[in-house]
Amino acid sequence: MIPSKTHAVLDYVVGILLIAAPWLLGFADDTAATTVPVILGASTLVYSLFTDYEYGLAKMLPYKAHLTIDFIAGTVLLISPWLFGFSDRVYLPHVILGAFELAAVLMSRKSTSLVHRPKQA
Repeated sequence: MIPSKTHAVLDYVVGILLIAAPWLLGFADDTAATTVPVILGASTLVYSLFTDYEYGLAKMLPYKAHLTIDFIAGTVLLISPWLFGFSDRVYLPHVILGAFELAAVLMSRKSTSLVHRPKQA
């Protein structure tokens, strides 16, 4: 199981990687193939900053909701080459990173060490 602290680090690393992937892997062409990972990467960084976990800053988004968004984003990324019609040009980076994101969600603990418990009297 992946602890929430490790998941938080992965969120920021994957967010940056998704934004950079089109240029690093040579498919930056201002089409959906480029736009999808850039938007998903940027949104991952934003909602991670608002997540109630170890490396979130605003802590307004519950961790379980964050995991749900990660799952949806991973699914969209994984199927985006066929959903947006660019599978004939590039698909492997989207499938690999989408599958990685889904695996990270499925292997992550569903609670954080930040869970607020009432003090015992």
